[in-house]
Amino acid sequence: MAFVPDAAIIIQFAIATFIIAITPGPDMTLFVGRALSEGRAAGFACMFGAMTGIVIHTALVALGLSALIVASPQAFLVLKIFGAGYLVWLAYQAIRNGSAFSPEKKAGSGRGLFQNWATGLGINLMNPKIILFFMTFLPQFVSASDPSASGKLFFLGLLFIVLALPITAPMVIAADKFAGLLKKNPTVMRVVDYLFAGVFSAFALKILTAQAK
Repeated sequence: MAFVPDAAIIIQFAIATFIIAITPGPDMTLFVGRALSEGRAAGFACMFGAMTGIVIHTALVALGLSALIVASPQAFLVLKIFGAGYLVWLAYQAIRNGSAFSPEKKAGSGRGLFQNWATGLGINLMNPKIILFFMTFLPQFVSASDPSASGKLFFLGLLFIVLALPITAPMVIAADKFAGLLKKNPTVMRVVDYLFAGVFSAFALKILTAQAK
């Protein structure tokens, strides 16, 4: 299979993926936040939405479109504004709507699985740092002169998901279990809402300061 890199490359890629997966980011904040407030299914829906975004980012890198976006100052600026704005909107929603554990919330008032999936997809696609990351990260493991370069890029992008799942999934499960302890104390959960809102806002600021070169 020409699209499968050498074993040494896969090992190096696996180590790098592990380091990246345990590094906090907007995606992980969203997974954990939704698992805490709306349960395990919502957290996993957001996670799979972000994983769908990774597939799209991989395709953009393989096709060379990510390089075009980064090379265009106007396109990159628009992406940064939309990405930061989306995170600020999520922060606003966390403060305005609060936790699903709040006494005034009615049962079943949480978001649907598709909406959570779309939120995960959106937060991934509109993060210019992820475009920069995949554009610089994946190509390091594939030679530009390799005739199977595109196939290997797709393979590594999918492998990234497979390797990251055992790290991110337990975090969602742990957050869901921890949420049970918070059901009896909505005040604590409200503090968590403000905490996640602050984290989203901080990531929004980081996105605005991202540089294409």
